[in-house]
Amino acid sequence: MYKNFASLAFTDQVKEFQKRLGSRGTYELVEKRHVVTGLTESEIEFITNRDSFYMASIGENGFPYIQHRGGPKGFVKVIDTNTIGFIDFAGNKQYITVGNLSTKNNVALILMDYAAQARLKIYARAELIELNARPDLFKLLSLENYKHRPERMILLHIEAYDWNCPQHITPRYTEEEIEEALAPQREYIKKLEAELKELKSK
Repeated sequence: MYKNFASLAFTDQVKEFQKRLGSRGTYELVEKRHVVTGLTESEIEFITNRDSFYMASIGENGFPYIQHRGGPKGFVKVIDTNTIGFIDFAGNKQYITVGNLSTKNNVALILMDYAAQARLKIYARAELIELNARPDLFKLLSLENYKHRPERMILLHIEAYDWNCPQHITPRYTEEEIEEALAPQREYIKKLEAELKELKSK
């Protein structure tokens, strides 16, 4: 069962700031909210449509490290209502995130949909899995028609999640989203051009 997101995010020091600045009463009610026991259809659809996310891990020296992860839309797979996973591609070979995860597996994720001004926050515990250790999992997470060099698999066991408000999320659009939006107009223009050509021929 998931912990309430606020119970993880609102440490004693956070609560002190909330009291001092007048928001503690509101967020105390948030802490008492009903706790969902897994990802719902809304979160599953949102996650499976992402082509990137940000993940923070914690180093041995106590400093956090935030990494941007990207891939084709749907590269993050929902394994079940408590677990998501992805293939860890070869990159610049700094291995900061995997090094951090080998000593402390607590992570925080932010998944963005800039076009819809939506943001999903997740607390999870990461599990590093070698490629040959779970052939069944590798088959489930594998990607077709995408050039990549897999190094390992990462499962994220979700502890809590919450949606953020859309304030200050500037709408941004991918090339694919722009093409989809413009497609009907282009079809309409082609139709008009064909009609015009036919009229001129007469």
